[in-house]
Amino acid sequence: MVAFVEPLAADDPRQIGGYRLQARLGAGGMGRVYLGYSPGGRPVAVKVVHPELTRDPEFMQRFRREVAAAQAVSDAYTAAVVGAGTDDSPPWLATTFVSGPPLADLVAQAGPLPEDAVWRLAGGLTEALQAIHAQGLVHRDLKPGNILIAADGPRVIDFGISRTTSGTVVTAARTTIGTPAYMSPEQAEGHPVGPASDVFSLGSVLTFAASGAAPFDGGEMVAIAYRVVHREPDLIRVPASLRPVIGACLAKNPAARPDIGQLMRAVAVNSAVYPEITPGKFWPARVSAVLESGAFAPALPTLAPAPPPGPATNAAHPRRSAPPAAETVVRRHRGPRWLLPVVLSAAVAAAAGVAIALAMSPAPNPPEFLPGQYGTHTAPTASSPANHSR
Repeated sequence: MVAFVEPLAADDPRQIGGYRLQARLGAGGMGRVYLGYSPGGRPVAVKVVHPELTRDPEFMQRFRREVAAAQAVSDAYTAAVVGAGTDDSPPWLATTFVSGPPLADLVAQAGPLPEDAVWRLAGGLTEALQAIHAQGLVHRDLKPGNILIAADGPRVIDFGISRTTSGTVVTAARTTIGTPAYMSPEQAEGHPVGPASDVFSLGSVLTFAASGAAPFDGGEMVAIAYRVVHREPDLIRVPASLRPVIGACLAKNPAARPDIGQLMRAVAVNSAVYPEITPGKFWPARVSAVLESGAFAPALPTLAPAPPPGPATNAAHPRRSAPPAAETVVRRHRGPRWLLPVVLSAAVAAAAGVAIALAMSPAPNPPEFLPGQYGTHTAPTASSPANHSR
């Protein structure tokens, strides 16, 4: 999806399934995502399906499958479902509001993650896949845009094309679905997939996190899919300690890839050389400090007062009026690449962002992250939206 944070438009609903909507968080081909509040005042992310898609039986089957899969997986590393209306008009899904940017945005704005942070990411994602696979599900679209980086760990979201382990990767029209740069070879060729397919995608995600690029990315989708199936991954920029695990995940033969238990043991062994995780501090100090600095926290709207008496407002017939002042939202800004000066000088703000990039712009030709090294920064500049999936 295309990520942005904007006030509600005149044609946006003001309420869905009992959740009062306050701002747009994103939009994509299947619908829009809103910031909403429960009757008790808890923030939630509400995905609302485009009305025209409700007439597509295949799409609605996928959406119901997404809801069922997300409801089945309840884990510290996924976004929990708090409500859904698959038969409402329009259909919707509400999940807990995750405070943090997608991995795609974090790397795009700040550069590849430090090595110790990639190991933490590997552990969190492996536990998420463990929870998903324990329900007999395969995610099938694990990618940087579907991973939110919260202060207390990553969250895997968007189960839109997940299937049971007996499912296949093609639609009724025999069209492979997924994201080419993060597909497994068997998925790219339209074959049935199992948990090992998610392990391959995990290897591609960790390559992106460690190097800033997917191992098979570049060019047209057909060319990417060909490399996924026939070429060896490009791991030249991946730190040496990560290559054995990532390389094993990216084995062409699903049977040759490590299972979740083997991955957990590998992460535990390789993470032992770094300081232990302290309560409330999942990420290493450099990443944690940036997330906590407020650089990713936009001025999201708070719960607005109830609308004045007038015609009833509902999901199907939203009030046609300009959004109240409380719904004004500050757009996100581009930021630095793991900069110590930003961490030391930024005021700590309330963590309330989804898909919001760093608040300060990088210096011209900013240096890539090097272990134990930081760059400098310049004055903030505005930027255009980036990818977000929820």
